[in-house]
Amino acid sequence: MDEVTGVGDTTGVDGTESVGVGPWQGEWPVGEHLDPELLSDGDRRNVVDRYRYWRHDAIVADLDARRHPFHVAIENWQHDFNIGSVVRTANAFMAREVHIVGNRRWNRRGAMVTDRYQHVRHHATVEEFAQWARGEGLPVIGIDNLPGSVPLETYALPRDCVLVFGQESVGLSDAVREAADATLAIAQYGSTRSINAGAAAAIAMHSWVGQHGDIEAGHL
Repeated sequence: MDEVTGVGDTTGVDGTESVGVGPWQGEWPVGEHLDPELLSDGDRRNVVDRYRYWRHDAIVADLDARRHPFHVAIENWQHDFNIGSVVRTANAFMAREVHIVGNRRWNRRGAMVTDRYQHVRHHATVEEFAQWARGEGLPVIGIDNLPGSVPLETYALPRDCVLVFGQESVGLSDAVREAADATLAIAQYGSTRSINAGAAAAIAMHSWVGQHGDIEAGHL
């Protein structure tokens, strides 16, 4: 049994390892953040070990107290399948919010249920999104390999900002380009014209972490 979590063997009846942890073994720990049902039945959620057996609202509250001040936005005019991946990455890098610009509906499969822990806001139009960003005093930073774009690798990202990504096939819309305070390009060296939008978002978020994040805290 794990001395820290009180969890015993999670091997299934077929000999394969189960996802998550089983019921708590031994005397139950005490705390308002803990979920009695999870302690009793086990916790199979896609969460890091520190949040095992925690109530959902307790996890969100703990994340809210530590979220980074950057936001992420992605345009969704054609139900871009990359949005789920962007949400999952935003959760991993603890973005303040993810903003869906355009269609409200998006494919949540790629999020791997992380949208339950990540704040997601919808804006029907680019104009509505840009007005929100201005009201919050947040620079809009577009990410797209366009003529005149500044290299992401050498750009000093603002600590408080919104990183914006376009559709997989067409990139940033003209409206976002006009609203952006800066447009940055990710260095590429091969034959492809562009990289996957979800991958581009991950690179940009990690660049922000490299400049402003507590690196040691991210490796605990």
